[in-house]
Amino acid sequence: MNLQLFDLTHTKADGYLKNFDYPWQALKGLKEFISALTASLDGYDEILKGVFVHKSAKIAPTAQICAPCIIGAETEVRHCAFIRGIVLIGENCVVGNSTELKNSILFDGVQVPHFNYVGDSILGYKAHLGAGAITSNVKSDRSPVAVKDGEDVIRTNLKKLGAMVGDFAEIGCNSVLNPGTVIGRGSTVYPLSSVRGTVPQNSIFKGGGITPKY
Repeated sequence: MNLQLFDLTHTKADGYLKNFDYPWQALKGLKEFISALTASLDGYDEILKGVFVHKSAKIAPTAQICAPCIIGAETEVRHCAFIRGIVLIGENCVVGNSTELKNSILFDGVQVPHFNYVGDSILGYKAHLGAGAITSNVKSDRSPVAVKDGEDVIRTNLKKLGAMVGDFAEIGCNSVLNPGTVIGRGSTVYPLSSVRGTVPQNSIFKGGGITPKY
């Protein structure tokens, strides 16, 4: 359960993420990192104060984007998307209609195209969330989130933590990734799932059970 979830060559946060033992530790200082990163960008326009968009990106006029935010090359932000700030979006991503993002990193090629919520989360290279899939980032009792992997429990001391979704993961429609969920690289979550804990890489989560793909 570490940065092996992600191929760091597919994000501008590569050097930043290498500083941490666990990827969720990067979320606490993400605002400062994004703000500092804007000074070294090339080929971007500052469309609003603190909002930097690559010249090749497509932004719907109805989208609302708050600072700090960076949106990469060839990325599409569609109708009524709401980017609340502290978001780093990579290249060739899709942020779809009525999708909401905050305090998150989206690697290159991520697709969150329909009615998704992604908060306090990291989505790896070419990860895909089906329509209505969300990352739940606050426990019902408001206690700090723990990340669980079998019998192992890592206490994050974070009251807000969504999901760590590995490269090429597929999250089915209307699924909920509960606080502190980790989805391994190449894994698939079936539609209408409620996921807790860790799904190993190259696995299928279906009906509360996990089976290997191969």
